[in-house]
Amino acid sequence: MRRTSLIAVGAAFFALVTLIIVLAVNSIIQLQQHRQLNADVQAQNRKVGLIIQIQVAAHQRTESLLRMALTRDPFERDAIYLEFNHAGYLVGNGRNEFRQLGLTREERAQFDRQTQLVERIRGLQEDIADLLTRGSIHEAYASLEHQVIPLQRIYNQELAQMRTRFQNETLRTQIFASKRYAYARRLTLALGIVAGLLGAIVGWLTWLRLAQISRQIEAQFVELEASRAALKQEASQDPLTGLANRRLFYDRLQKAIHHARRYNCKVGVLFLDLDRFKEINDIHGHHVGDAVLTEVARRLSRSVRESDSIARLGGDEFVVLLANVSGREDCIAAAVNIERTLAEDSSFYGLPVDITASIGQALFPDDGDNEDALIRAADAAMYRIKSGSVSDRQTPLVFTA
Repeated sequence: MRRTSLIAVGAAFFALVTLIIVLAVNSIIQLQQHRQLNADVQAQNRKVGLIIQIQVAAHQRTESLLRMALTRDPFERDAIYLEFNHAGYLVGNGRNEFRQLGLTREERAQFDRQTQLVERIRGLQEDIADLLTRGSIHEAYASLEHQVIPLQRIYNQELAQMRTRFQNETLRTQIFASKRYAYARRLTLALGIVAGLLGAIVGWLTWLRLAQISRQIEAQFVELEASRAALKQEASQDPLTGLANRRLFYDRLQKAIHHARRYNCKVGVLFLDLDRFKEINDIHGHHVGDAVLTEVARRLSRSVRESDSIARLGGDEFVVLLANVSGREDCIAAAVNIERTLAEDSSFYGLPVDITASIGQALFPDDGDNEDALIRAADAAMYRIKSGSVSDRQTPLVFTA
């Protein structure tokens, strides 16, 4: 009997250990399958999203040609042509990203068929755009109506079929995931009944693990959103002063020049370089220098119009975009106002600091016909001032390009 009891206890213990191993293995498998299914669903949803992007962009590309054919304003036609090119970029970019996601043999064959359609449509669209540029409106409209639109309709049907297939696959994957979840739940309950308290403990630990993974995923999403917002701000703003950076300023200047060309007006650029800023850093420390740069940004924002743009190009260099000026007199007046504002009494960390700047200016189109030329002209004017000025000047000094 003693031997029988030992055998029974040993068998029960072995059974419990076996159940623990089964539960552990089952939990690991379910987690891996959950991750794989989640990755599959995300991939399918991403494909659907790219197809929708391609459909919308392809429609916008054809619509742009229609609008170009209907308009009589050459400037509006140029603007629509830019939209036409941008939509083409979206189509190509979406297709490239779609191809990189990985396709089955059937999806690859369908994608190759679509590629042939896209090439035909793109070639016809480019021909129509050339016709519109040359003023052959009727010929372009006829080609658009009888060739491009029918091909575009076929292409949209191909995309719609592919999108429906991906949506159905996503639905099947979700149904399969639900069945897998139900199966795992029944298995866990059955093993829990056999194992008793041990099964309940293992189930509880598994639930804790799943909850932890869910919280980690949510935390990662929050962190990704925060990182995305920070990267977006970093890409367009100077981190110290909060002003526009070089990239954003060039974009604004390019738009201002485009507007000035269209409406025959002028654009001014002021290039500022702080005087003796290296001495401020060397004598008082970089923390005072940073405070001076922040204060300069604040005073610049206060001394120009709301329609003007200010940017920090780096170090102690700032640049101001004066939109819609009447002439060089407006640039001089703005520079004088800036120097007057910068010259106000300043104290940082209890230390008095004089703020002065050398300011060079350039005027579009007199001193340059593009953004690089204007910046170079204003920069050269500023350096001519700095090389010929005295360190303790009290009056504004402005030099033109």
